Amino acid sequence: MNRIDALFTRLKAENRRALMPFLTAGDPDLATTAVLIPELVRRGANLLEIGIPYSDPVADGPVIAASYHRALVHGVRVGHIFQTLRTLRAEGDEAVRDTPLISMVSYSIVNRMGVDRYLNDAATAGLDGLIVPDLPVEESARLQEKATRRDLKLIQLITPTTPRARAVEIARLTTGFIYYVSVAGITGERKALPKDLKDNVAWLRTQTDLPICIGFGISSPEQVHELASVADGLIVGSALVRRLADAANRPRADLVKEVGDFIGSLAEALGGVEGSQAAGSAARPAQ
Repeated sequence: MNRIDALFTRLKAENRRALMPFLTAGDPDLATTAVLIPELVRRGANLLEIGIPYSDPVADGPVIAASYHRALVHGVRVGHIFQTLRTLRAEGDEAVRDTPLISMVSYSIVNRMGVDRYLNDAATAGLDGLIVPDLPVEESARLQEKATRRDLKLIQLITPTTPRARAVEIARLTTGFIYYVSVAGITGERKALPKDLKDNVAWLRTQTDLPICIGFGISSPEQVHELASVADGLIVGSALVRRLADAANRPRADLVKEVGDFIGSLAEALGGVEGSQAAGSAARPAQ
């Protein structure tokens, strides 16, 4: 079974939610990324999104865009990232080997490498799926078919401004889980999340049996705790990447501990919630 499916099956049985940190690969360097992944798993991360840096991110705010720039300036390339992940899968402990890894990647990179080569390299590196934010769902069939053939999930995004008929179609064509974007706009920390966010997710849950994970704007234990009652997973990106940037000049051990402490605080907040709507427990009407 694909590690993403196995994770959500297990968490549903345990009435738990997934904590899903986002890391930019190679920021501040790949050696630190290789240390951070097992540390975040040890601190409570259930799934990790690995950002593949590129020069013109379309939906990422200034914090993640700057991390991409730093990684590219330092010469980080896709092949280096895959080799780092391949080594982690081979040499990591059981928890690291069992934790799903997903690449967040621009289609420009996939297309430049060639779809087959990218997917083959991703699969052999131990990735379990990919998110391609700049690939419209209407143009994703070829990539979806090739990814499925390699047991890789192609996770699609739904936003607050997605028309409902289109959201249903995106949900139908998604595998693994649905990435629900909490706010209209780019990534980044928010002090407050939209008031209709829970209602939107609750409606989406009536349209699909897939896990629904919320990302964009989530940055605090309080927000994680609040949303755990409606989501199957919470994705935290900019808040983590900012901490990495702020601590970039400190010794690696201090940086890893600070980011690990942050993820640990989110995991603790997430663990204290007994959700009743998440994990597919809401009834879905006949389609």
